[in-house]
Amino acid sequence: MIELRHIYKSYTLGEVMVPVLRDVSLHVRPHEFVSILGPSGSGKSTLMNIIGCLDVPDSGDYILDGKHIANCTEDQLSDIRGEKIGFIFQQFNLLPDLTAYENVEMPLIYRKMSASERHERVIKTLTQVGLKDRMQHKPSQLSGGQQQRVAIARVLAGNPSIILADEPTGNLDSASGKEIMEIIKKLWKAGNTILLITHDINVANQAERKIYVHDGRLSNKEVCL
Repeated sequence: MIELRHIYKSYTLGEVMVPVLRDVSLHVRPHEFVSILGPSGSGKSTLMNIIGCLDVPDSGDYILDGKHIANCTEDQLSDIRGEKIGFIFQQFNLLPDLTAYENVEMPLIYRKMSASERHERVIKTLTQVGLKDRMQHKPSQLSGGQQQRVAIARVLAGNPSIILADEPTGNLDSASGKEIMEIIKKLWKAGNTILLITHDINVANQAERKIYVHDGRLSNKEVCL
């Protein structure tokens, strides 16, 4: 499903070229749950941005469901993100003036989904994450854990096959973090492919497979975090 071959990525800092990913190769099977573990600045988020078609590598091949991503136009990349990939971020990224219902519904409006289908999906996904009684609450009226559940419901409403979670428990207390991980594991068992980026070994250990990132390189061996 996901295959990276010899990926390199650098960014320019002033007049200096800073390498972020160095010769990264990775294969993720359909319905697999993989955690990508590494310290801050190791290249984890850049790797996720490339896998999520939010960024492109300087060199190397990225093949998603048999399609070479380097050959895609910006519109095609946008379509891939909309149809195949759901993102869960540490910061929730909810619109503060919208209710939980409206936050989940907004991406479906952009996809020009009918009102009746939108309503059905929003109700279904908010119920799925245990927020049926909080649909009309705005983010400021919800706890951190509840806001993250709204963000997950927003992802689920799009029905993606791949879910990319970037430090999904990073802003949560331990109890809320545990609840979010239980939801993520249920999504995996329901058939989604999950890639979870974290610096927390306890979170990473809940995945099927761990991959370590250090100085922009991948390893199956644990690194000092």
